[in-house]
Amino acid sequence: MTRILILGGTTEASLLATRLATEGVPAVFSYAGRTATPVAQPLPMRLGGFGGAEGLAQFLRSEAISHLVDATHPFAAQISRNAAAACAETGTPLLAFERAAWRAGEGDRWTMVADTGAAVAALPEAPARVFLAIGKQTLASFAAKPQHHYLLRLVDPPEGALPLPDAAVVIDRGPFTVAGDLALLRQHRISHIVAKNSGGTGAEAKLISARALGLPVILIDRPALPARAVAHDLAAVMDWIAHQPARLGV
Repeated sequence: MTRILILGGTTEASLLATRLATEGVPAVFSYAGRTATPVAQPLPMRLGGFGGAEGLAQFLRSEAISHLVDATHPFAAQISRNAAAACAETGTPLLAFERAAWRAGEGDRWTMVADTGAAVAALPEAPARVFLAIGKQTLASFAAKPQHHYLLRLVDPPEGALPLPDAAVVIDRGPFTVAGDLALLRQHRISHIVAKNSGGTGAEAKLISARALGLPVILIDRPALPARAVAHDLAAVMDWIAHQPARLGV
């Protein structure tokens, strides 16, 4: 019997949930619990971690999961590593539903860096106005360059004081538009953008806007992950589910 576990939190995960619900395919949608108000799904939902790879392996067994689709954010490296380990331990088929990475085009002024520390180092020494479009997990690293003004765009209001001495916060949830991001960058007089190479269309507006305004972008590369099957569109995911044999014993 087919029963899918979706590790979600992305637009792609929501698209898959809607498709599975429409076709009546049994599935469970799991959120890591990083946002206070996650988007409702048309499938049974669970919030929070599993307790590492071992906890996830136990969940796969106890819930009779036949297939796991990792549709988490490309930078949610730990849960993706846990998924690979748990699936290897239990023999559960694993597919990453992953949006393709962004690639620079004509007119882009991108500096590609390996990680957050390298992004901090790539910022200028002279005071700048930086749109820090990286979420809230690694903000503290940028305190190493307190001379800059930082604009943060977050899904939820920050809890407690920010780790940056000079920062403004905009609360918003994507997908974002080019018109909206152009207005945001102009309003805050942004001179530099720091972003993660998340890929997809929901957050690409800031890069298109940066190109239009001639702004430099520091783009953080995706973390290295274990080898796994990857699909970039919903049709490929559905084909994999239809033809990939289920975990033995399910």
